[in-house]
Amino acid sequence: MLVSAARLVCFTARRAPVSSVRNAILKAPSGAGVTSHRGLRIMDPFTTPKDSHVTTAVCGSDVKPEVATDAGTPLDCGVKGLSSSPAESNQGTGLLPGETVVKEGKAAILFPSANEVFYNPVQEFNRDLTCAVITEYAREQLSKRGVRVLVPGEKERVVVSLSDDGQGTEEQEKDGQQEDGEQKAGQETETAVVGERYERGLRVLEGLAASGLRSVRFALEVPGLQSVTANDCSARAAALIARNAQYNGVSHLLQASQRDASMLMYEARGRKERYDVIDLDPYGSPAPFLDAAVQAVSEGGLLCVTCTDMAVMAGNSGETCYSKYGSISIKAKYCHEMALRIILHSLDQRAGVYQRYIEPLLSVSVDFYIRVFVRVHTGQAMVKNSASKQALVYNCVGCGSFHLQRMGKRISQGKHMKYSAATGPPIGPNCEHCGHRHQLGGPMWAEPLHNTQFVQKVLSAVSGNPSRFGTSRRIEGMLSMVTEELEDVPLYYTLDSLSSTVHCNTPPLLQFRSALLHAGFRVSLSHACKNALKTDAPPSALWDIMRCWEKKNPVKRERLSETSPAFRILSTEPTLQACFEVREDANPQSRRRHLVRFQENPQANWGPKARAKAGGGISTELEDRRKQYQNKRKNQITDASQLKSYPCKKFRKGTCSRGEECSYSHEPQQEAGEGEKVEKME
Repeated sequence: MLVSAARLVCFTARRAPVSSVRNAILKAPSGAGVTSHRGLRIMDPFTTPKDSHVTTAVCGSDVKPEVATDAGTPLDCGVKGLSSSPAESNQGTGLLPGETVVKEGKAAILFPSANEVFYNPVQEFNRDLTCAVITEYAREQLSKRGVRVLVPGEKERVVVSLSDDGQGTEEQEKDGQQEDGEQKAGQETETAVVGERYERGLRVLEGLAASGLRSVRFALEVPGLQSVTANDCSARAAALIARNAQYNGVSHLLQASQRDASMLMYEARGRKERYDVIDLDPYGSPAPFLDAAVQAVSEGGLLCVTCTDMAVMAGNSGETCYSKYGSISIKAKYCHEMALRIILHSLDQRAGVYQRYIEPLLSVSVDFYIRVFVRVHTGQAMVKNSASKQALVYNCVGCGSFHLQRMGKRISQGKHMKYSAATGPPIGPNCEHCGHRHQLGGPMWAEPLHNTQFVQKVLSAVSGNPSRFGTSRRIEGMLSMVTEELEDVPLYYTLDSLSSTVHCNTPPLLQFRSALLHAGFRVSLSHACKNALKTDAPPSALWDIMRCWEKKNPVKRERLSETSPAFRILSTEPTLQACFEVREDANPQSRRRHLVRFQENPQANWGPKARAKAGGGISTELEDRRKQYQNKRKNQITDASQLKSYPCKKFRKGTCSRGEECSYSHEPQQEAGEGEKVEKME
C-alpha cells in the first residue's frame, strides 16, 4: 500500500495543484502506509511563485518522474511523511546513468558527473566543525528543556587542559557529571539521538544547500533535531537534495526546498516560524543574505556564516568591501583576523536595525575562507552597546604599527550606563616611529571573537570522540589555539614583518615571546597566521625589542635610506632593555603537544572551485586558469604558449633582439636556435 500511495502522489502531482494533492492524501485511508506521528505536508517550496502547479516529481529537473528504482518504487516527489524506514528508503533509490556516490562522514551523496562543482572536498573541515558546533549548541539548548543528547561513540566527557603547569593534558570531569546528573535526575526524562525526529528539537535551515551534503550530515550526525530544511534556488539542486535525502534514509527529517534563500528567510520572521540554526555557505559573499538571516533566526539562535571572498575582505578592494559589509578593509599582515571582525561588524550592524545583537561563539580563518558562529539575541538596552563594540584602525604604511579608535564610549554609573561619542584620534597625522602616513580602516568588531567556555566544550567533545570526524586532529589543533588567544587584544603583528621593516635577521619565536613576557606584557599566538604575535604591548615596546635584537645582529646602516622606516627606527635608542632568555611559559601548550595547527595543502590546486555555469558543470576556461595560476613556483609551466607575453628585462634596457615580440619564453628557444646554427655550420 505504501508503494501505491507513493505512485498516486507522483502521478497526481504532474498536473494537479498542490492543494488538491494535499487534500487527496489527507482523505486517504489510515492503512495506506502513512505514518501518523510524522504528519503529511506537501513541500510547497517545489512550486515556484510563478507556477502554482507541480510540473514534475522532482521540481522541474531533467530527471524523469517515471524513473523507477530497482525495486520498482518511484521517487519521493518531495512529500514529507511518505518515507518508510531508512533501510527501505535506501534500497528504493537506485543510481541513474552517470551518477557517482561520494562518502563523507556518515553521509553517502549522489552526484551527477556533469556537475563536479556540487562537491568540494576542501570544505570537509568546515562541515565537520559545523556538526561539532551545532551538536554542542543543541546539547546546551535541549538540556534547558530536560532533554539529554546522545552522540555515538561519546562516553565520558574529556576536558583538554591547556594550562601552563603541564600537569597532564586531559582530565575527565567525572565528579562534575555526577553532580549534574544528581541535580537533573528528576528533570531529564527524555533522550535525543541522531537520525530521529524530535518534536521539541531544533529547526535547522541550510539556505544554499547545493547537493544537500551538509544537511544530510546534520540529519545523520547531529542529535535533537526537529527538522532540517535544505534550500537551493536551482531546480536540479533541489531534485538532487530530495534524492540524497531518500538515499540516506533521512526523508523524515530533511525537507528539500527550491526557493530564493532571502525570501524563504524573510517569510520566517515570525517568532513561531523562526529557525533555531541557520547555515549560510555561499559561493563568494554572504552579504545579500545577512539582513534576512538576522531576522529569521530564533531568540538565542545560532547563525553560521561562511565568506570566501577573501580578496575583498583582505584589502585588495576596500571600496567593494565597504559596499558589501559597511567597512573598509586594509591590506595588512593582520588582514585575515580583520576579515573576521569585518563580517562580525556587518552582522551586528544589521541585527541592530531590528533591536537585536550578536554574541560570537567561534570565529576562525581557515584555508581560503572565514567561518563565524554567532548567537543572535534581542534587547533594546544591549543594542545601545553596539557603538562601543566597533572600532576604526589606523595603520602605518611604513612600519605597520596600528592603533584602534573606538566608535563610541560607555561609562557605568551604578545601575545606569552613560553613552557618549568617543574622543580621538589616538595618534598624530604621521607615525611617531617612522614618520610615514596612516591608513584608515574599519569600522570593525573590537570585542572578543570567541566564547572560550563554549569553544572548550566543543574541543572536549571532539577530543573525547576522535573517530567521529575525519578532520578531528585538525579541529583539535585549531580550537586549542583559539582557547590560547588573548581575548581582549584585537589584531596582531607578525614576526617576519617586524624583522623586514628594520632589515635584520628574524629572531626565534620563543626568544621574542620571552622578551615580551620579561617586559611584563602578555602575548599569544593566533590561529589566523603562523607567525602572528597577539600582545598588549604598545608599538614602542615592540620596536625597542627589535632595536635590542638589532644590536646583537647589526644591520649595515650605510645601506639604509634616510627616509626609510628602518633608518628612523634604528636611529632612536631603546628605552626598554630586552631580555631574550627563553622562558618556559613562552612555548604554548598547543605547540608543545605538536598539534596540527597549520595544515599544509594536501593536494595540488587546493582552493575554491570555479563558479558553476548556468546549465550546470564547470567552466573549462575558469578551471584551466585556476590551475595555471596556482603553485607557480612549484609547478612551473614549460609550454611557451601558456606563458604571459610580458617583455623581459633586456627589452626594458633596449638590448633584446626580439623587439616587440619579446616575452619571457624566448630566451631558451633563442639559445637552442643558436646552438642548432653552430651545428649546421660545423
